[in-house]
Amino acid sequence: MDGRDKPEYQLMEVWDNEMKFSIYKKGQGYYTRLCSGFAGVILAALGCYQLLDSLRGWLGDNMSENTVQVVSAAVALALFAGLSLLTFFLVNAPKCADFMIETEGEMKKVNWPAKKEVISSTKVVIVSVIAMALFIGLVDIVFLWVFQAMGVVKA
Repeated sequence: MDGRDKPEYQLMEVWDNEMKFSIYKKGQGYYTRLCSGFAGVILAALGCYQLLDSLRGWLGDNMSENTVQVVSAAVALALFAGLSLLTFFLVNAPKCADFMIETEGEMKKVNWPAKKEVISSTKVVIVSVIAMALFIGLVDIVFLWVFQAMGVVKA
Protein backbone atom coordinates (compact mmCIF):
# COMPACT_ATOMS: atom_id res chain seq x y z
CA MET A 1 0.00 0.00 0.00
CA ASP A 2 1.73 3.15 -1.20
CA GLY A 3 -0.81 5.63 0.17
CA ARG A 4 -2.38 6.50 -3.19
CA ASP A 5 -5.65 4.81 -2.28
CA LYS A 6 -6.19 7.03 0.76
CA PRO A 7 -9.15 9.46 0.41
CA GLU A 8 -6.93 12.45 1.15
CA TYR A 9 -4.60 11.59 -1.73
CA GLN A 10 -7.52 11.02 -4.11
CA LEU A 11 -9.04 14.39 -3.18
CA MET A 12 -5.73 16.15 -3.80
CA GLU A 13 -5.40 14.35 -7.14
CA VAL A 14 -8.84 15.62 -8.20
CA TRP A 15 -7.85 19.13 -7.08
CA ASP A 16 -4.58 18.98 -9.02
CA ASN A 17 -6.15 17.60 -12.19
CA GLU A 18 -9.53 19.30 -12.43
CA MET A 19 -9.98 22.19 -10.03
CA LYS A 20 -7.44 24.73 -11.14
CA PHE A 21 -7.93 28.43 -11.72
CA SER A 22 -7.03 28.09 -15.36
CA ILE A 23 -8.95 27.84 -18.58
CA TYR A 24 -9.04 24.30 -19.99
CA LYS A 25 -8.28 24.31 -23.74
CA LYS A 26 -8.28 28.08 -23.94
CA GLY A 27 -9.75 29.44 -27.17
CA GLN A 28 -11.83 26.35 -27.94
CA GLY A 29 -15.56 26.45 -27.35
CA TYR A 30 -15.20 30.05 -26.24
CA TYR A 31 -18.73 31.30 -26.88
CA THR A 32 -20.46 28.15 -25.62
CA ARG A 33 -18.52 28.21 -22.35
CA LEU A 34 -18.90 31.97 -21.98
CA CYS A 35 -22.68 31.83 -22.43
CA SER A 36 -22.95 28.80 -20.14
CA GLY A 37 -20.89 30.58 -17.49
CA PHE A 38 -23.00 33.73 -17.71
CA ALA A 39 -26.19 31.66 -17.50
CA GLY A 40 -24.88 29.86 -14.42
CA VAL A 41 -23.90 33.10 -12.70
CA ILE A 42 -27.24 34.73 -13.55
CA LEU A 43 -29.12 31.73 -12.14
CA ALA A 44 -26.95 31.85 -9.02
CA ALA A 45 -27.63 35.59 -8.62
CA LEU A 46 -31.38 35.15 -9.00
CA GLY A 47 -31.40 32.27 -6.52
CA CYS A 48 -29.32 34.22 -3.99
CA TYR A 49 -31.60 37.24 -4.36
CA GLN A 50 -34.61 35.04 -3.63
CA LEU A 51 -32.75 33.54 -0.66
CA LEU A 52 -31.98 37.04 0.59
CA ASP A 53 -35.68 37.90 0.72
CA SER A 54 -36.53 34.57 2.34
CA LEU A 55 -33.82 34.92 4.98
CA ARG A 56 -35.08 38.36 5.94
CA GLY A 57 -38.52 36.85 6.54
CA TRP A 58 -37.20 33.87 8.49
CA LEU A 59 -34.77 35.82 10.67
CA GLY A 60 -36.94 38.91 11.13
CA ASP A 61 -38.66 37.70 14.29
CA ASN A 62 -35.56 36.62 16.20
CA MET A 63 -33.05 39.43 15.54
CA SER A 64 -32.86 43.18 15.19
CA GLU A 65 -33.41 44.65 11.72
CA ASN A 66 -29.75 45.63 11.19
CA THR A 67 -28.54 42.19 12.22
CA VAL A 68 -31.06 40.53 9.92
CA GLN A 69 -29.87 42.63 6.98
CA VAL A 70 -26.20 41.94 7.66
CA VAL A 71 -26.64 38.21 8.24
CA SER A 72 -28.93 37.66 5.26
CA ALA A 73 -26.66 39.69 2.94
CA ALA A 74 -23.55 37.84 4.16
CA VAL A 75 -25.17 34.43 3.64
CA ALA A 76 -26.47 35.37 0.18
CA LEU A 77 -23.11 36.84 -0.90
CA ALA A 78 -21.16 33.84 0.41
CA LEU A 79 -23.49 31.47 -1.43
CA PHE A 80 -23.23 33.56 -4.60
CA ALA A 81 -19.43 33.48 -4.42
CA GLY A 82 -19.46 29.72 -3.92
CA LEU A 83 -21.90 29.14 -6.77
CA SER A 84 -19.88 31.42 -9.06
CA LEU A 85 -16.72 29.42 -8.31
CA LEU A 86 -18.62 26.20 -8.89
CA THR A 87 -19.81 27.53 -12.25
CA PHE A 88 -16.22 28.43 -13.20
CA PHE A 89 -14.96 24.98 -12.25
CA LEU A 90 -17.82 23.22 -14.05
CA VAL A 91 -17.36 25.22 -17.25
CA ASN A 92 -13.63 24.42 -17.20
CA ALA A 93 -13.88 20.79 -16.03
CA PRO A 94 -12.37 18.64 -18.78
CA LYS A 95 -15.50 16.54 -19.42
CA CYS A 96 -17.86 19.52 -19.48
CA ALA A 97 -15.48 21.69 -21.49
CA ASP A 98 -14.89 18.94 -24.06
CA PHE A 99 -18.65 18.50 -24.41
CA MET A 100 -19.12 22.25 -24.95
CA ILE A 101 -16.23 22.38 -27.42
CA GLU A 102 -17.75 19.51 -29.40
CA THR A 103 -21.19 21.14 -29.25
CA GLU A 104 -19.86 24.40 -30.64
CA GLY A 105 -18.04 22.50 -33.39
CA GLU A 106 -21.24 20.67 -34.35
CA MET A 107 -23.24 23.90 -34.36
CA LYS A 108 -20.79 25.35 -36.88
CA LYS A 109 -21.53 22.41 -39.18
CA VAL A 110 -25.29 22.99 -39.19
CA ASN A 111 -26.78 24.18 -42.46
CA TRP A 112 -29.01 27.02 -41.25
CA PRO A 113 -32.04 27.92 -43.40
CA ALA A 114 -32.26 31.20 -45.29
CA LYS A 115 -34.35 34.09 -43.94
CA LYS A 116 -37.03 33.58 -46.59
CA GLU A 117 -37.41 29.90 -45.67
CA VAL A 118 -37.68 30.70 -41.95
CA ILE A 119 -40.39 33.30 -42.59
CA SER A 120 -42.44 30.98 -44.81
CA SER A 121 -42.13 28.10 -42.31
CA THR A 122 -43.18 30.40 -39.48
CA LYS A 123 -46.27 31.47 -41.44
CA VAL A 124 -47.22 27.82 -42.02
CA VAL A 125 -46.87 27.05 -38.31
CA ILE A 126 -48.97 30.08 -37.26
CA VAL A 127 -51.73 29.28 -39.75
CA SER A 128 -51.73 25.61 -38.67
CA VAL A 129 -51.98 26.52 -34.99
CA ILE A 130 -54.87 28.94 -35.65
CA ALA A 131 -56.69 26.32 -37.77
CA MET A 132 -56.28 23.66 -35.07
CA ALA A 133 -57.45 26.07 -32.37
CA LEU A 134 -60.57 26.92 -34.37
CA PHE A 135 -61.26 23.24 -35.05
CA ILE A 136 -60.86 22.24 -31.40
CA GLY A 137 -63.05 25.19 -30.34
CA LEU A 138 -65.74 24.13 -32.81
CA VAL A 139 -65.62 20.51 -31.60
CA ASP A 140 -65.87 21.77 -28.00
CA ILE A 141 -68.99 23.80 -28.85
CA VAL A 142 -70.57 20.80 -30.63
CA PHE A 143 -69.88 18.54 -27.63
CA LEU A 144 -71.33 21.20 -25.31
CA TRP A 145 -74.58 21.31 -27.35
CA VAL A 146 -74.76 17.49 -27.44
CA PHE A 147 -74.23 17.17 -23.68
CA GLN A 148 -76.74 19.96 -22.99
CA ALA A 149 -79.29 18.18 -25.18
CA MET A 150 -78.65 14.95 -23.26
CA GLY A 151 -79.03 16.78 -19.93
CA VAL A 152 -75.51 15.96 -18.74
CA VAL A 153 -74.45 19.61 -18.64
CA LYS A 154 -76.80 22.39 -17.59
CA ALA A 155 -76.76 25.69 -19.45
